[in-house]
Amino acid sequence: MPSNQQSRDFSVTPEQDRALSDKRIVSEKISPTPLSPNSRTLKRRAKPEIFSQDKDKIWAQLLASSIETPEELHRIWGEDLETMRQLRQEFNIRINPYYASLIKEKDDPIYKQVVPSKKELVRGCCVDDPLSEEKDSPIPSITHRYKDRVLFLVAHECAVYCRFCTRKRKVSDPSKINLKYIEDGIDYIRQHSEIRDVILSGGDPLLLSDRRLDYILKSLREIPHIEIIRIGTKIPCVLPQRVTRKLCNVLKKYHPLYLNTHFNHPSELTPEAKKACDMLSDAGIPLGNQTVLLKGVNDEPEVMKQLMKGLLKMRVRPYYIYQADPVTGTEHFRTKVEKGLEIMKALRGHISGLGVPHFVIDAPGGGGKIPLLPHYLDKLDDDQIVMNNYVGKTYVYPQVNDNKDGQDRSNGFSFGTEIQDYF
Repeated sequence: MPSNQQSRDFSVTPEQDRALSDKRIVSEKISPTPLSPNSRTLKRRAKPEIFSQDKDKIWAQLLASSIETPEELHRIWGEDLETMRQLRQEFNIRINPYYASLIKEKDDPIYKQVVPSKKELVRGCCVDDPLSEEKDSPIPSITHRYKDRVLFLVAHECAVYCRFCTRKRKVSDPSKINLKYIEDGIDYIRQHSEIRDVILSGGDPLLLSDRRLDYILKSLREIPHIEIIRIGTKIPCVLPQRVTRKLCNVLKKYHPLYLNTHFNHPSELTPEAKKACDMLSDAGIPLGNQTVLLKGVNDEPEVMKQLMKGLLKMRVRPYYIYQADPVTGTEHFRTKVEKGLEIMKALRGHISGLGVPHFVIDAPGGGGKIPLLPHYLDKLDDDQIVMNNYVGKTYVYPQVNDNKDGQDRSNGFSFGTEIQDYF
């Protein structure tokens, strides 16, 4: 994280500010929308009697003020109106004011993640459901691929709509998830005693009301065979104002509960994001991060180093770097797999092991997550293993001596000897 992060200003250009101010938070009486509780734009406050100063409501007001139309994208950033209208037919648009305030210039790494691009019209080899989740979904709310765990989809909405989303076919669906949809998922989990681990996903589970989230978590905790509950959410990154004391009080009732978030670039490691992560950690919730490798966003080793080191400072453990899924409209985000291996090689041995995630491909067709590593193993036989370390030096490790004839097969092996000295 940059050393001057704490003094950073999230203000936007006058053109952006005017366009964002067109959106009314609660009613037509409200004056220009604040972009962030810590932003200078708060000098132009809404009227106190109309704009709630309750921190538990600010997030909803920010969400209601999101950029969601082609006309707004055209007015703020000059995007071609007809192209934006065409792209909106493929996948909805949502950029809340907080996340919009992180955009420093057009086509920067934040911009690319949420503003539609005409490149989305190139299909390439991509498909709508590359992971074959539908095949493993016995009911609409459940994906049951691994025997002992399920993905429980409890929301369709997100605080922003990422243009590389794996679940575009479902996310941003305008239809509301009703109680029966949720109850069917809980009943399925209750009836399958082999399930011990439930991952709440969507959409974003933390966009549910505290009351609805409390109900779901309580229902799951009452099932005897459920040991672990996990939540997959982008909220700490894209709308950290949603992390309130009330939310944390709900979550901490249901330990062991883990939360994986989704930071993709160092610019997202803001003071607001840090505060949200601190609140969750202080509630006893272990935090992990799942990053997607994205061309033009984070496909440089130094960017990933900054991101992983910054996450550790925020008490977030890097968990996965995903090779981008081949989802319809995302061909321009995908990198060569070799790029991910290059990044992993740059991380291992060069930052703390705590900060080195697993690089995985979620195998198309429902094969699950498959880890990929740079080539460290040169030779493996009955006597020894020949390995390369993080700077490319080669070392040997002795195999366990299982010979039955009692002969010494050490061949004078000396621990700590580089291979060029050993042979």
